[in-house]
Amino acid sequence: MTTPCIIRGLGHCVPETRLTNADLERMVDTNDEWITSRTGIKERRIAALGETTVSLSHQAALRALENAGVQAEELTHILVATFTPDAYIPSAACMLADRLGIKGRAAMDISAACSGFLFALETARAFICLHPEAKVLVTATDVVSSRLDYTDRSICILFGDGAGAAVITADTGPAGPPPAVSAKVLDVMLATDGSVNGLLTVKGGGSGTPYKPGETLRRDFFVEMNGREVYKYAVRAMSSICKQMLEKHALSTEQVDVFIPHQANMRIIEAVGSRLDMPAEKIFTNVQKYGNTSAASVIIALSEARAEGFVKDGNLVLLSTFGGGFTWGSALLRF
Repeated sequence: MTTPCIIRGLGHCVPETRLTNADLERMVDTNDEWITSRTGIKERRIAALGETTVSLSHQAALRALENAGVQAEELTHILVATFTPDAYIPSAACMLADRLGIKGRAAMDISAACSGFLFALETARAFICLHPEAKVLVTATDVVSSRLDYTDRSICILFGDGAGAAVITADTGPAGPPPAVSAKVLDVMLATDGSVNGLLTVKGGGSGTPYKPGETLRRDFFVEMNGREVYKYAVRAMSSICKQMLEKHALSTEQVDVFIPHQANMRIIEAVGSRLDMPAEKIFTNVQKYGNTSAASVIIALSEARAEGFVKDGNLVLLSTFGGGFTWGSALLRF
């Protein structure tokens, strides 16, 4: 790929409402010590009534656009990575374009569960390669709480809601003050394995498991997961694809300045870090504040890490994701 691909702006948005471990103690048979020791999560953000994938995407997008110094009307493509769109039709991307006051541009959703941001980022790279003049907005957003059974203590403790956004172009913009974010996307690697799709699912309401008028809502409407098997597969897949990425570019772990993994839970993050021989001080985490925000996980973490100065100019940043499907991936960025 000869056309440069630049992340020119980042932004994120999380709901105001906090659901703490103490709150969950009053809802299900669990406690703070049990949740913290197994997941590292202390609280998560939950969308209020009226807060949706599109509304959260909109706020994250506005922040990313301001960060990039790009006006909404300059955008040529809008991508929304999500498994919780506001509706099946129209797409969240079409609805987001309308919120931004844009018509006549390409807009589409991408479904890759928790790996959604990296799948959308690779799609944006393709658009930039084909159309070097393009300005692509990528948002990754999930309102996972809309698909959680809060009587299932093994799953409801893990997830939260949120949105992240990035503006992608082939350059850093016009001459003048440098943008707050300028990261070259060096590479993205993606992978899937549909043979194990039953280990992490949200089936109910799909064409394969439809509902009929008047039918009682079934358990399969909500996230269902075999946590033990997902953990093992996620650790293997994320560490393996990161090693492939580093080997492809003849890089060592020592040359990576910051590692931002999917914020699923601390056990997975620590296990992947250990397999990569990645020092803990190089690993950015915010899972303790937000839980697993699915597609938004890595982009929220990247946006926050940059805003807090954890990611600095010149840093080589390695990203990794894992999600239902199964889907997983890695990306290499140079700030």
